[in-house]
Order: sequence, then C-alpha cells, then structure tokens
Amino acid sequence: MEISNTMLLVGFVVVLLVVVRWRSNRRKLPLPPGPLALPVLGNLFMLNKSAPFKSFLEWSKIYGPVMTVYLGPQRAVVLVGYDTVKEALVDQPDDFAGRAQIAFLHRVVRGYGLVIGNGERWRQLRRFTLTTLRDFGMGRKRIENWIQEEIKHLHNSLRETKSAPFDPTFIVSRAVSNVICALVFGQRFRYEDNNLLRLLQIINKLVRFGSSPWGQAYNIFPWLMEQLPGRHQSLLREVDEMMDFFMEKIKEHEESLDLDNPRDFIDCFLIRMNQEKDNPETEFHYNNMLSVVLNLFLAGTETTSTTIRYALMILIKYTHIQDQMQKEIETVIGGDRCPLMQDRKSLPFTDAVIHEVQRYLDLVPFNLPHCATHDFSFRGYAIPNGTIIIPLLHSVLKDEGMWESPWTFNPNNFLDTNGNFKTNPAFMPFSAGKRACVGESLARMELFMFIVSLLQHFTFSSPGGPDSVDPTPELSSFGNLPRMYQLLASPR
Repeated sequence: MEISNTMLLVGFVVVLLVVVRWRSNRRKLPLPPGPLALPVLGNLFMLNKSAPFKSFLEWSKIYGPVMTVYLGPQRAVVLVGYDTVKEALVDQPDDFAGRAQIAFLHRVVRGYGLVIGNGERWRQLRRFTLTTLRDFGMGRKRIENWIQEEIKHLHNSLRETKSAPFDPTFIVSRAVSNVICALVFGQRFRYEDNNLLRLLQIINKLVRFGSSPWGQAYNIFPWLMEQLPGRHQSLLREVDEMMDFFMEKIKEHEESLDLDNPRDFIDCFLIRMNQEKDNPETEFHYNNMLSVVLNLFLAGTETTSTTIRYALMILIKYTHIQDQMQKEIETVIGGDRCPLMQDRKSLPFTDAVIHEVQRYLDLVPFNLPHCATHDFSFRGYAIPNGTIIIPLLHSVLKDEGMWESPWTFNPNNFLDTNGNFKTNPAFMPFSAGKRACVGESLARMELFMFIVSLLQHFTFSSPGGPDSVDPTPELSSFGNLPRMYQLLASPR
C-alpha cells in the first residue's frame, strides 16, 4: 500500500512537471541574450562608469542588437543600431509605447504628468498637449514672431557683455525659456527677474544630477537613496519650491480666467478641468497640470539651450565652419532682417551644421527608457511585462552603417555631393514613434532661428583660442552635458 501511494505521488509529480513544461514552452520565447549578471547588482560592476552607454555598444558586438542587461535588480532590454530601434519604435509602436517609471523623475513629478505617464493618462495628456501647443502656434508663424522678439532681447544682453568673457549658460537658457513661458504662462520674464533665474538654476541642477552617478544610483536603488542624506534631498526641496511657483501662476490664471478666450496652455488646461469637473476618472486635475507644466518647462528649456550652447562651442572650435556659415547667412539674409523658417531651404550648409551639432552632441544617449506594459515578442525574443526597454539613441546617431563620419564632427553627414541638404532617417535626437518629443517642431524652430540670428550679429571666440575648448562631455550618462566654458561675443 505504501509503495503504491509513493508511485502514485511520483506519477502525479511527473505529469505536473510535463504539463508545466509544456505550457511554459507554448507561451514563452527565450529572453534576449546578454552578459552574466550578479544578484542584486546585476551588470553594474561591468559598466563603464564615465559613459555607461559605451558598455552597451561593446556588449552588442557579442550578444547582438537585442540584448538583456540587469541594472541592479531591474531587467532591461537594450536595442542597438538604427535598424533595430526603427523596427521597434516605428514598425512595432504599440508594443514599445510604454514609459519606464524612472525613479528620480517619478519622485520629482510625484507620479503625474505626461513624460512618465502610461495608458489612458498618457494618451489623454499627450493628445491635449499637442493640440493646445499647435493651437497656440507651435511650428507656425505665431511662435516665429515670439522667437524673433526674444532674439532682440538676447542680442541686447550679449552686447552688454562688451566683448568680455562670460559663461553663456544662463544667458542662453533665459532666452529659450521665455519662449516656453509665452506658451505656458502667456508672458515673458525680464532677464533680471529673480524668479526666472531661480527656476533655471533648479532645472540646471536637476539635469546635472540626473546625469551624475548619484542620479543613476537613485534610479536603480530608489528605496536606498530615499534613506540616505545627500544633494538629492536638498534638490527635491528645491523642486517643491519650483512647484509652488507654478501653483501661484495657476492661481493667478484662475482669478482672471475667461472661459471663452484662453490666453495660454494653463488657461486651456483650466477650461478642460472645468468641463470635466463631474468626471471622477478625469485626468485633468491640478496634479497632472503641475507636472505637465514642469515637463514642458524642463524639456523646452534645458535641451534646446544646451544644444545652442554646444553649437557655439563647436563654432569656436572650428572657426572655418563659423566663417562659412556667416558667409552663407550674409548672402541669403543679409545683416538686417530677422531669419525666418522659410530661409532654411536657402541655407543648406547652416542647416547641415545645426543638424550635425544635434547628432554629434547626442544629448540623450539612452533615450528616455521605455517599458513593456504587456508580454510581447520582438525578433524572436520574449519581452515580458514590466521589462525596461532602452532604445539606445547613441547607437543610432553614431551608426557606422548610416553616417559618412559617425565619430567626428562633419557637416557633410547632411550634405550631398552638390552641397544640398540631405536628410538621414537615422537622425533621431528627438526619438521616434509614439513617444517622440511633443516639442520637436518648436525645438527645431528655436535652434535654427537663434543660431542664425546670433551668427548674423556676432562672431564667437574663446579667451584661450580654439584649442582651449574641449567638446567632450563633462557628464556622460543619462545625458551628454557639455563642459562649462567662457565665450566672447564680438558684434559684427
């Protein structure tokens, strides 16, 4: 009797294992290959500490363009190269539309807003934001006029330097941020305004922290970092200060709101809140509004101003490129009128340089990480729900199969043999697919109009000459952040 029961139990276990194995094989594909990971630490001990994305490129030579790595305990699938990233984000967009919950950014926006939103929240806020920004002229003549007005203030500010050396960081960011302020707040701020300067200082600190080792540590081990002292704790208090300022602006808008005549983004959001006040499931409430305003202000200020600052560094480094751009601008536009977006077609070399600045700077090499919001397959591999997905933009902007000179600064990457501007599908500084930057058209306008107008009226140099400028990044992690430098702006 005892033997019979034992055999029955063994038989049951065998059948159970067969069924489990059969069901597992039916529904599971293998994970992408990748380097051996340690418990808890994952592959962190193997990463290039000064530029982690370089490790991903090296590993892809061994494991292929779709690979699994572990950032601490978090599983991530890394997509390498133009073909792979394009197939994921453009050809299979629904599967790759999720956003990873980036821990520090999640803490900053308190889980709300557009950038880290998923599902219905993300769909509603993205649709509303795109529609509202377009209604207020993003990519159109109205914004062009605002940029032209801001250009005049920027020129005045540069003339006040009297050709003496200065740090261009906040002079440039004040001008760029005022374009966003016009869209969001319906006003521009004086360059001397303490509130504006304070906001820009906090944003600058946020971006630098996010690209520092401490920032990456927070994203990987947030439960630990929350318990530790450090600059992240003081920075989060400064973020609260910035949110308080935004809330003051929202309250001011509420007091003077005309439901029939919205003046800016905040007015439009308040009107939508009023329309949906009886909907308990609405995504239009103060928490989301505050976070979307922060998303717009952060993305619309720091990325564009950093790119302009890097462009000026490149023009100091390669004076012959600056000379050639100035000659082309002088021939097409002259020195009096403000540039227009329609001038871009007549300035192929200038346009090529601006594109090459963005490609070479490679501002966000990791992209903003995506996340699988359901189980799916990609190129024969399983991508389980909850997996972080990193479409490595660095590998696209430096893809050796897509660029004539991927590792050097060369405007010919965007010029044909006749000197005409040529597009390249691997130009993805704004990402691609459903998570592409909502402000891409605005950023393109600002980069072109600001840079062209600056070269119309000034020649740029550095006190130590071209050799004193180092275009390699100071910080190179989440973002490639250019080094600080001194600029001389000499009126022409």
